[in-house]
Amino acid sequence: MKLALGFFVVAFLFTDLDKIGKINSLKSEAKKAYLGGDYKTAVEKYKYLIDSIGVNEDEVLLNLANSYFELQDTSHLANAYLPLTQSSNLKIKSVANQQLGVSANRQEKFEEALNYFKQALKADPTNEDARFNYELVKKKLEEQKKQEQEQKKEDQKKDENKDEKKDQKDKENKDQKQDQKDKQDKEQQEKEKKDQEQKEKQSKEQEEQEQKEEQNKEKKDLPPSVSEKLKEMQMSEEKAKMILEAMKNQEVQYLQQNKRKATKPKDKGKPDW
Repeated sequence: MKLALGFFVVAFLFTDLDKIGKINSLKSEAKKAYLGGDYKTAVEKYKYLIDSIGVNEDEVLLNLANSYFELQDTSHLANAYLPLTQSSNLKIKSVANQQLGVSANRQEKFEEALNYFKQALKADPTNEDARFNYELVKKKLEEQKKQEQEQKKEDQKKDENKDEKKDQKDKENKDQKQDQKDKQDKEQQEKEKKDQEQKEKQSKEQEEQEQKEEQNKEKKDLPPSVSEKLKEMQMSEEKAKMILEAMKNQEVQYLQQNKRKATKPKDKGKPDW
């Protein structure tokens, strides 16, 4: 029984030693591939160590994450580095945060990158790479904010200029409409004035025409013998008409006076004759 137990212990030791040897061999191969720039092979070796053999050492996990980083495989490197940000090894924790910060910076996620560099410095204040990157991204972030503020001011100025141009354009349109209305009103007034003058002219012409026709009619009313007699007397027809008109007026006046005398009340004490 003792012999069997001893054999089992020996067999276990040999198996364990064989596993350790295999792990060390794979680590060596993975490191060689990494240093040689063959990051794809390095990833395969480190993944085999972790997934197939069950190696869960921080150093192996960090080397796998670094291999993803060199391949710029952002979809895998984040998941590879994140568990290491909780490592009890402060230097590994600092490096993991630092690398995540570099990746975020490459993607122009400056706020996120600055936070990772800050965590890296908290874990290991001697991490000069993290400090340098922190100051670099901080300055970049400040410049970005400054540019955003300047851009905002410029946009506001453009909006103000746009509003001013719009107001100016509205004013010009309003003034143009008013000028057009004033012009139309003036044209209408001139037209009405012209129409009025035309009517007055036509009325005057009509009146003159009627007077002329009346004069011609009066001339025609004079007998030929009268016209000849006036010529002998060297008297114009107009003057003769004036004399006749005066005579008519005197005759009318005489008749009116006689009419008033005839209508005087009779004396009742006297006979009609």
